[in-house]
Amino acid sequence: MKDASEPSNIVSLTQRLDPSSERGGALLNTVRDIAGRRLQILINGMFEHVDDALFDLAEKAENNAAQMHYFDGMREVRKRRPMVERSFLTHVSRELTDFAANQRSVPSSGIQLPVGTAELSLVADNELEESLAITSMIGKNETRLTRELFSVNQRLSVIYGGLKIEDSSNPVGPAALSQAFRLAMRELNAEMRVKLIIYKLFDRYVLASLDELYQEINAELIRAGVLPQLRHEVARGGAAGRAPGAAAADGGQEAVYQGEDDGSASSELLQTLHTLFSARRGVPATAMRIPAGAVQLPSANELIGALSVLQSQAAISQQLPLSAGNALDLAGEVQQLKEHLLAQIGSLRGEKPSQVSTIDEDTIDLVGMLFEFILEDRNLPTEMQVLLARLQIPYLKAAILDRKLFAHRQHPARRLLDSLADAAKGWSAESDRDHRLHDKIKSIVDRLLQDFDDDISIFERLCVELQEFQDISRRRAELAEQRVAESTRGREKLEQARRRAAREILSRIDGHTLPPLIHGVLSRAWANYLVLTILRQGEESSEFRDALRFANDFIDSTKPARTLDERRALRQMLPGIERALRRGLANVAFQESDIDRLLAQLHTYYRHQLGEAVPEAEIQAAAEPNSLPIPESIQPIAESEAELARSEPMVEPPADTPEMQLVAELKPGIWLEFVTGPETVERAKLSWISPMSGRYLFVNRRGLKVADHAPHELAEALARGSARVLDSTALFDRALDAIVGRLSQPASATSPASE
Repeated sequence: MKDASEPSNIVSLTQRLDPSSERGGALLNTVRDIAGRRLQILINGMFEHVDDALFDLAEKAENNAAQMHYFDGMREVRKRRPMVERSFLTHVSRELTDFAANQRSVPSSGIQLPVGTAELSLVADNELEESLAITSMIGKNETRLTRELFSVNQRLSVIYGGLKIEDSSNPVGPAALSQAFRLAMRELNAEMRVKLIIYKLFDRYVLASLDELYQEINAELIRAGVLPQLRHEVARGGAAGRAPGAAAADGGQEAVYQGEDDGSASSELLQTLHTLFSARRGVPATAMRIPAGAVQLPSANELIGALSVLQSQAAISQQLPLSAGNALDLAGEVQQLKEHLLAQIGSLRGEKPSQVSTIDEDTIDLVGMLFEFILEDRNLPTEMQVLLARLQIPYLKAAILDRKLFAHRQHPARRLLDSLADAAKGWSAESDRDHRLHDKIKSIVDRLLQDFDDDISIFERLCVELQEFQDISRRRAELAEQRVAESTRGREKLEQARRRAAREILSRIDGHTLPPLIHGVLSRAWANYLVLTILRQGEESSEFRDALRFANDFIDSTKPARTLDERRALRQMLPGIERALRRGLANVAFQESDIDRLLAQLHTYYRHQLGEAVPEAEIQAAAEPNSLPIPESIQPIAESEAELARSEPMVEPPADTPEMQLVAELKPGIWLEFVTGPETVERAKLSWISPMSGRYLFVNRRGLKVADHAPHELAEALARGSARVLDSTALFDRALDAIVGRLSQPASATSPASE
């Protein structure tokens, strides 16, 4: 027996070694040697498969250019492989050394790039692709390796002098190794499509084999006495997420709720929900409800197994047509899931349990209320409610596997449901005639029902996939939106210019009895030239002032020239009138021959004004309105002040009503629902508010125009219920608020899920 005074070689979790001490340094060297040896084997094995993979892709390439890219990539890999391998292992060794020297005051997420690299510039598309690939494989492997990583993190923390180590900062964790490989890949001058293939192989042959590395590190540190009794008892996501459920089955539910505290309001919300559920059942939050000797409560594994059976059955019944009737049927299924679950556990174990643990019951009820909310949420079209409601079982499994689903806003399962609801909010049959959005949402629902077992990372992968789909759709819609806005802006500018030109012309000819020739030129040809000048040069330009000056001179030229001075003044004006007319009429699509005919008629008119002898027939021809050489396409802007006044838009005085206040608060990007017929509705996004007219332009999810309304028109539609503003808050947040409100009411009260 060891003497009590003999020092122990076992290091507990509360102890820490000095990494600069002899023992600490030896353990660090051991870890570094194990990592270097294992990773050398794994990276070598990976590169042995790169050549074959690229050759296969080259053979299947869609064209010669793509084939050459793969062949070029093969040559580059063969040439640069030693440098990439050496760089990768050097980065990993440096990470371990930096930790050993305790150089990091704050653990970082993987390897940081030096200041001044391309990471700090605008991210190009290929950089984004690379980042997404790396993020995906890090998340997948951190989830898969939860248990092993937890043990490595704890033991490394001890030998690194108490420096807190998490998955993201572990120098041999998936994040650090992936980032080290990313840096090493900078040695490779290859196209991004080639690099993405190599990243997939790195995931398959290196990250997928990290189990053995972690097992060897843990075994070696256990032999050295570092936390030999360590057990994984922390609530975590992924496969390890079953631990909370098991703890709850033994009555440890309170610890699980409190263990989720991350200092956020979401954690307080979970505790509030737990208290409300307990109060609703009439038992204290900390009370044990299961008497000794009762039927054993289902474990987390039993719950997951039973849910998997129910999930398979739900996947088989996916072919139901979408309808409001199905929504009612699904509402019944949502409420009965707990009973179905207990019955399924009974068929699996041979005896039906009467209840589940408190935390599992809370989780089942919380997920049930979430999906009841979805089926009542007026933010979602009925077809989308039915689609999303089919996710109740996968989300209940996810919530049992990882209790953080409701506590963390950034949980991938929560983000996926919020993203699906956000995409579905703008859906309508009219805007999705090609079924692209409907089919994408349905495919994600189908894949969760068919493929989700216990790997939480599937939610992250589907999040990325949906985001990519949404990004492509958004870019298409933005182009269409921009065209609609530009077209509307152009029409408004044109209408504004036409009114300004009409006012200028009408104000000048009012009270004058002008010859048909002069009147026709001013009200048709020259008014259109004024419009064109306003649009091109603006109302403050010298060109516009010159055009108005011509109109004044043109009207003055019709005054009788009886005296010698009046005739002299008219003769001096005529060359300028002719030059201005030639230039202006050419700008409004007059043909040269038409301009010559018009000027010939004006010459006849002015000769008569100057008292020269002119044949009566020529005078009559010039005075005949139908003989004007003005194209029919050039119509009058306005014939009278009264007509112009009638065409002015009615400007309603702003009313101090709740609807007008709501309209004033609307911002581009908000979605509304419009009733467009007895049984038809259209969902539209506020795309643009005109700075000229103040009108609100609405487009559908494809960027096509649905409607445009003046503020008072929109307020009237809101008041009579033919328009409704959709809530922009994330689905999960709205649902949790509604659930808390519902649970806070007396048990007999009912509360709609959404308004």
